[in-house]
Amino acid sequence: MTMVQQTGKIAQIIGPVIDVDFAEGNLPKIYDALYIPLGERQVWVEVAKHLNKTTVRCIALQATEGLSRGLTVINT
Repeated sequence: MTMVQQTGKIAQIIGPVIDVDFAEGNLPKIYDALYIPLGERQVWVEVAKHLNKTTVRCIALQATEGLSRGLTVINT
């Protein structure tokens, strides 16, 4: 059995706060860990709030330098 990874896209970055858009029905749960592949490193974030049916607000657990809107975010 293969596990399908849920992916989203960065919608907004304000310092350590990152909003991520997902397809409706694929919203991660609060406290879920997500990561953003960025070259040779990964930036980990934690879901803090559901903003609506398709967007979550996350708190970065590492520096957000180099992130930009539209980057892929992967739900663990």
